[in-house]
Amino acid sequence: MPVQLLKIIKGESETPLPSHLQKEDLKCLQEGCDYTNKYFQGTVVLSYPLTKLRDGTDFFKVVLQDLNNSCSRINSINILIYGKMAEDCAKVIRHGDTFVVAGFKLAKSPTAREDGRHGCDLEVSEEAGSAIYIYTKRSTSAASETASVSVAPKYVYTPLNHLKDGTVVNLYGIVKFFKPPYVSKGTDYCSVVTLVDPSNAKLTCTLFSGNLDSLPKIYKIGDIVRFHRIKIREYNGQMQGITSGGFASLTFDGSVGAPVVPRTSSKLYTFLDEEQKTIEELRAWAASNLSISGPTAKLSGVQPMLFFDLTCQLVGKARVDGSSFLLKVWDGTKCPYPTWKVPVEARDLEGEKGLLQQLRNLTVDILVYDNHVQLAKSLKIGSFLRIYSIHTKQASADNQDVSHVEFHLHGGTCYGRGIGVLPESNPDVKELKAFLESVDLADSQNMESMSSVELDGIFSNVTDLQSHLQRCQQLSVTVLTDHQDLNNTGLKTILNSTAPQQYRIRAKLRTFKPQKLHQCIKLYCSKCNSLKEVPNGDDFDLILQDAAATAPNPELRNTSWYDSVMWTTQDQKQRKIAIHFVKHDEMLQEPEETLLMIEGGTLKEVWKLSRRFKCVIPVRSTEDDLELLDLSAPFLLQGSVKYYGCKQCSTPKTIKSLSSLAAEQRPSWEPTEIAQVLGIVPLQYVFIMKFTLVDGTGALNAYLFDYMTCHGWNASSSPITSQME
Repeated sequence: MPVQLLKIIKGESETPLPSHLQKEDLKCLQEGCDYTNKYFQGTVVLSYPLTKLRDGTDFFKVVLQDLNNSCSRINSINILIYGKMAEDCAKVIRHGDTFVVAGFKLAKSPTAREDGRHGCDLEVSEEAGSAIYIYTKRSTSAASETASVSVAPKYVYTPLNHLKDGTVVNLYGIVKFFKPPYVSKGTDYCSVVTLVDPSNAKLTCTLFSGNLDSLPKIYKIGDIVRFHRIKIREYNGQMQGITSGGFASLTFDGSVGAPVVPRTSSKLYTFLDEEQKTIEELRAWAASNLSISGPTAKLSGVQPMLFFDLTCQLVGKARVDGSSFLLKVWDGTKCPYPTWKVPVEARDLEGEKGLLQQLRNLTVDILVYDNHVQLAKSLKIGSFLRIYSIHTKQASADNQDVSHVEFHLHGGTCYGRGIGVLPESNPDVKELKAFLESVDLADSQNMESMSSVELDGIFSNVTDLQSHLQRCQQLSVTVLTDHQDLNNTGLKTILNSTAPQQYRIRAKLRTFKPQKLHQCIKLYCSKCNSLKEVPNGDDFDLILQDAAATAPNPELRNTSWYDSVMWTTQDQKQRKIAIHFVKHDEMLQEPEETLLMIEGGTLKEVWKLSRRFKCVIPVRSTEDDLELLDLSAPFLLQGSVKYYGCKQCSTPKTIKSLSSLAAEQRPSWEPTEIAQVLGIVPLQYVFIMKFTLVDGTGALNAYLFDYMTCHGWNASSSPITSQME
């Protein structure tokens, strides 16, 4: 019989294998050899569903692991079974079974590079005279009968300090750090998890899957995970884990005394009683040896310049622009500071209007950026969230004495930034729901109206403003529709009054300057009150060309806080280029979190890098250190924005000063922080226009002033100021 079940009695097979068969090791298998009288033995670690080929032939795929070579780089092989044998095997095989294949053929594996298994596939069919023997402890009434009792396989779990390069292992670990799943550069979802265990070793795992639900459901630091069939690779002297074929995971709450209930989307998994003991032991060890309390806070406990995790309920959302999205959330407590209300059109705000009005003093606006926008759009109103690494910033609007707190979820995934959706069965959600239900909303509506700063909106962009003004010139009169509580005042009365005052006028727009939109944008220094023209790209290009004439100093490569690459261009100029990538915790970060310095680059190359990486600083070499270029050039580029420094007020420091930012626990690489450590007084982009208004009683010059923050144009313009003509 081609497929036979052999019973194990007291550790020995009840029926021995045919005497003519000789065992073959995995490492000795190679194409072109005759395996008619040979057999290969391994343990079933993965099996795929039974399928049919195009010609109707049954097909079944099994992955066997050679336990005798478990520490080898390649220790598993694909078994491809065809015809009646495929159907018979699919009925009886179980993970953990000992599987013997005899009389097989070898064919080159087309998936060896992707799955990390043996370079050949082992092919089995009844027509080829193959035979399969499956050792089982299950009770069977006949060799061809499917076992009626399912016995869970016995898995071996490897401590983190015993991991070896190239092996596929099972393991338990405690989550010390994680990044919630996010969309990778391709189509898969990705999650990064750093694990520890009582061996005091550490393992960082990068997990990919096309199915979001198949990634570990980790909600907080201290959770415990069980990984099956994770591949181990060595990189820069450290072991790292990556997903391999058949990867599976379970996640458990790491709190001592919490129910041992696995989180998984799979309906088929094994979890033995003895593993519950493992969970309890890991919980106890973590409680005694790890500081696993994350930076969690309630809104009532937030402070400016804080990074924290927030468990909350989503009550509203709205698109702000192409790179940012608004989430309105609450946790039942009130922020002790006035909070920023992001200006959006009422028609763009999703959520129950009555509830939003009722909770207006308890909700906060969180602005999420870049890679988080896609997920934010898909969130359902009413869902419970855990938002990781929210940044609170203190700011103030123009002509406002009171400052306010802004909530930002910056782009990228550094420091675990992300958004997780919590199920209602989560203990933290149950606790939050009970608390929200106890909140007296009537009291919240009686809170002082100044609990948040309502910032007036401005034109969505300056292009709209210019078009609006051009239309106004074609009309005899333009009416300013705001401030309906004020009566119209003639310009002559205004000209004869003492400033400052507020008026509403009805006047004709005679002229406005400048006529060209780009001429409205200037660079302003708040320290010396100087106003400068924005340099054009040609000036920057010439500065870069001049800096490229000096070759990078090779002695400044690869320091303790940055890694360097250097090459020579293949053109006639043989230009030398060096790029220095700033590290954090001695590791390079993802591109969207990376600050780099470039020497010898052209304008085109610098722009290309700024679109790929978070921050780009053009530099040149000196004998002892890297330094900034002339301050006529931008000292920093982020995306399409160039940041300039004031030549008069700045005292530039060497690039080594940046190492203090790189050493921070959570460097945000904000332009203002970079400028400060480099001794730069940053120039601010400002928008300035002059209007001449007439109404028959007089003429008035009015000036409009606005400025750009790191997140775009300020949401509140300065009032129009005037003078007599």
